[in-house]
Amino acid sequence: MNDNTSSASLERFVQAQQRDYAQALAELQAGRKRTHWIWYVLPQLRGLGHSAMAQRYGIDGRAEAEAYVAHPVLGPRLVACVRALLSHPELSAQEMLGEVDAMKLRSCLTLFAEVAPGEGCFAEALDTFYGGQRDASTLALLAT
Repeated sequence: MNDNTSSASLERFVQAQQRDYAQALAELQAGRKRTHWIWYVLPQLRGLGHSAMAQRYGIDGRAEAEAYVAHPVLGPRLVACVRALLSHPELSAQEMLGEVDAMKLRSCLTLFAEVAPGEGCFAEALDTFYGGQRDASTLALLAT
């Protein structure tokens, strides 16, 4: 994936986040997700979810994940959201996000911990909310 392709592919996230990134961050800072934005704010690999939204906003492999976390808008927003979650260590991921979205978060954290090991918030959140257990399905997809 070249720079032009990665920028173009990531535009779907930038456009989606224009609508409600501020709302998503506020919900995470409050410790309770209330609206629907998980797919494009805390994305996971394509192939893990089966809904139209999961397919549209699924990350298309390691290269796109690396481009996402390096993106000047998306990367800092992702880190800010994870840090907002980490500000509530007394709550479980399930309490903050609900059971299904807590599974999506684990996949998201696993993906970005793998592709951006220098940004420690992803591994820290895995430790805090999942006992350090990474998502096996995400790891398997990354290995292919």
